[in-house]
Amino acid sequence: MPELVFFSGTMDCGKSTLALQIEHNRSARGLAGMIFTRDDRAGEGKLSSRLGLVTDAVEVEDEQDLYAYVVDHLSQGGRADYVIADEAQFLAPVQIDQLARVVDDLSLDVYAFGITTDFRSKLFPGSQRLVELADRVEVLQVEALCWCGARATHNARTIGGEMVVEGAQVVVGDVNQAEAVGYEVLCRRHHRRRMTAPTARAAALSPDVLPMTSA
Repeated sequence: MPELVFFSGTMDCGKSTLALQIEHNRSARGLAGMIFTRDDRAGEGKLSSRLGLVTDAVEVEDEQDLYAYVVDHLSQGGRADYVIADEAQFLAPVQIDQLARVVDDLSLDVYAFGITTDFRSKLFPGSQRLVELADRVEVLQVEALCWCGARATHNARTIGGEMVVEGAQVVVGDVNQAEAVGYEVLCRRHHRRRMTAPTARAAALSPDVLPMTSA
């Protein structure tokens, strides 16, 4: 039976790499896939991995009907044996419903990939709807690590290395970047304390925390 499967995890845990692997495995067997993405780090209309792999994709627009897009593609003689939706957290809940309809009405497997919560530890609306509708939710087993070595469970937004907890829910960036807006994966403890790798290094070097020695 066709399924709607949601592969979830933090940033930097290999979601897009797995999406590309699924695409490779199926295309190698002669199957044709349709790939949707939104706000990929490589630019518009791309599905990319931090390992350097990239392929073309359909850039999803705000009001786009994904079910109608697939139906139109098929009605014009195109082929689609499965659908991949990367960066699915950025999709609107109604678009997740449309992907579920692709599974139910067109009998196509849909593989959705995305992070579950934003930099404030709040559910993305698209991810929430996926959790509600998916036949299966798979948590990726490649664990991203916090700077302290613990399993990373939270996504932090940083500006100049400092963690922020206010701002628009969607601001495109990448992990471990020195640009004005970046992202870092943290364990819950350090997310709660707003302690990123740069702030931890600064604290370690501060004279206020250096051990005192007697003369």
